[in-house]
Amino acid sequence: MQLQSLILPLLIVLLAVPLFLQARKQKRAMAEQQKLQNSITAGDRVMTTSGVFGTVVSTSDDTIDIEIAPGMTTTWVRQAVREKVETEAAEAPAVEAPAEESATEETKVEDKSATEVADSAEKQKTS
Repeated sequence: MQLQSLILPLLIVLLAVPLFLQARKQKRAMAEQQKLQNSITAGDRVMTTSGVFGTVVSTSDDTIDIEIAPGMTTTWVRQAVREKVETEAAEAPAVEAPAEESATEETKVEDKSATEVADSAEKQKTS
C-alpha cells in the first residue's frame, strides 16, 4: 500500500522537473537575445531572421536602419535581428590555412600509397 501512495507524488515530480528545466532554458535564450539586440550599434554587420545580411547604419529605440547594398538602406524592427556576423576578412585566413595543410598531407598520403601499390605489384611479378 505504501508504494501506491508514492506513485502520485513521484509522477508529479517526474512531470514538473522537465517543465522547470525547459522554462529555465527558454528564459536564458530570451535574455541572451535581448542582450544581443541591445548591443547593436552602427557599423555592426548583422543577419536578420529572414536571412538578409547588412551593416547597421543607425539605431533608435525600436528600429534599426540596415544597409543591405551600397546606397540601399532599409528599416527593420530590432527583434528581426538574429545575430551579429563576423567580417569575412577576419575569418578568411583562419579557414584557408588548415585547408592548405590538409591538402598537402592528402597528397603525401596518396603519393605514398601509390608507391606502395607499385612496389607490391613488382614484387608479385618477380615471385
